[in-house]
Amino acid sequence: MKERLDVLLVKRNLAGSREKAKAIIMSGIVYVDGQKEDKAGTTFSDDVSIEVRGHTLPYVSRGGLKLEKAIREFDVSVEGKVCTDVGSSTGGFTDCMLQNGAVKVFAIDVGRGQLDWKLRQDERVVCMEKTNIRYVKPEDLGEPIDFSSIDVSFISLTKVLEPIRDYLRDEGQIVALIKPQFEAGREKVGKKGVVRDPETHLEVIGKVMDYAVSIGFRVLDLTFSPVKGPEGNIEYLVQLEKCSQQEAAAADSICARNVVAEAFETLRG
Repeated sequence: MKERLDVLLVKRNLAGSREKAKAIIMSGIVYVDGQKEDKAGTTFSDDVSIEVRGHTLPYVSRGGLKLEKAIREFDVSVEGKVCTDVGSSTGGFTDCMLQNGAVKVFAIDVGRGQLDWKLRQDERVVCMEKTNIRYVKPEDLGEPIDFSSIDVSFISLTKVLEPIRDYLRDEGQIVALIKPQFEAGREKVGKKGVVRDPETHLEVIGKVMDYAVSIGFRVLDLTFSPVKGPEGNIEYLVQLEKCSQQEAAAADSICARNVVAEAFETLRG
């Protein structure tokens, strides 16, 4: 009988859950009969040889690698801070925050049953399942928030930034994932939901940055995510800081065109 590769990893105790198995497989360190396999859904007989070569994921999901890059490149500190992880899903961003010293993380997601069990058991994590961020008020959290990550799907960042701004303290920061497939017009999204035109990437980055400035954020920095989206989309990380409307602007040092060019050069294929 054949089974999915992610299922086989869990059965052989090479991964603690199917979500972790998928992340390990997609990171390119799983070999089946000596051949690298990076698709979790590929099926194999249950007597096949499976190896995990190299280091496994340090977080509960690949999302942690995205925030890890932002923390490193943007010189962001979450040490001693109260944070929100918007679109928490399995909790990769939450895990990364905790490992970098966050004292409390509100894990907010419209879905349910996704947050990793390890994080559910952590007293520093407040699991807010079945919660639409668009309707979250400052009083729902009960304390000012120092930092937020955003990793949402099927919705534009322009729909979620304002409620997050409202509960952030002054000079609180955001690292948000810009996903061209959910920001571009439908006519610019190709097969399987992949946006392949670099000019469209530039357009959506500009749209998000302009909107952030219009509602009272400084745009401090921009880079590309080290991990592609599920269908192979290149995505971007933007750093925002809450400020007065008079101070809102995008940093002159940001060159979105260079970031997009580097992303396509690094991640294409």
